[in-house]
Amino acid sequence: MIKEEDFNEKDLKELDDICDECKEKDESVSQNLILTGFKICKSCRVSKTIFPI
Repeated sequence: MIKEEDFNEKDLKELDDICDECKEKDESVSQNLILTGFKICKSCRVSKTIFPI
């Protein structure tokens, strides 16, 4: 079991729901972080899939 004091600022910053690509806050960022390991929103994920460059 993880205690609350085990969390540090880096862990909390990683879960802030802000997309690394467009810098907008979106709920899908944390979902994509869990699924793919990247902090990108749903819109940026679709655009990266269609235009991967």
